[in-house]
Amino acid sequence: MLTGQFTLPIGIDLTATFIFGLTGGLAALKRGYDLIGLFAMVFVTAVGGGLIRDGLFIQQGPPAVTTHPGYIQVVLLACLGSIFFRGHVIRFNKLIAWLDALGVGAYAVVGVQKSLNAGLTEGSAILVGVINAVGGGLLRDVLVRDEPLLFKPGQFYVLAAFLGCLLFAALAVQLKMEATKAAGISIATTFIIRVLSIRFNWKSSSVWQERPAIPSPKPNEPTATEKKHDQ
Repeated sequence: MLTGQFTLPIGIDLTATFIFGLTGGLAALKRGYDLIGLFAMVFVTAVGGGLIRDGLFIQQGPPAVTTHPGYIQVVLLACLGSIFFRGHVIRFNKLIAWLDALGVGAYAVVGVQKSLNAGLTEGSAILVGVINAVGGGLLRDVLVRDEPLLFKPGQFYVLAAFLGCLLFAALAVQLKMEATKAAGISIATTFIIRVLSIRFNWKSSSVWQERPAIPSPKPNEPTATEKKHDQ
């Protein structure tokens, strides 16, 4: 059992939803989608992680996005923002990335807490927390038939969310720290890791990279060793 409960301020929640939605809206505009396609992309990217969490793993009543009118309003606002302020949105990509980093940490912690309260084990709760944080981007990539970004080497994103989930579970469950304090530390840690990876371009690497094949010498062409002896 958790000591106390962390409540994500609705302002931060809706701001993160808006930022996530903008990324989906820009992806839709780049592909020339119509209004329906734009709304679908914004909606899935903005609240997809929560839908997966509530609909697939927790299954305790209607998803949170359907019980508060603010989410749909923010999704519609993100659609309008994508259309009318596209140039400004692209100009403030770095600021959006920083706000996105805050949202990733917050949603990671919320996902873990909701899962633990629903009776999931710590390992499962960490998994759901990561999905809650990055699930919207995953669904966005799948819908547009792109290879999901989280599968490819790149700046620390999923890793930052995973470390935040792991830290929250360790502090709140193992060390019995009060949930709000544990959440604050975990969100801050996730944010710092994500921002530093953006600032210094920290990237993950491929698990396996095949070495390029060495071409065989053409007939009557000296090998590299023979060329070295000839010099």
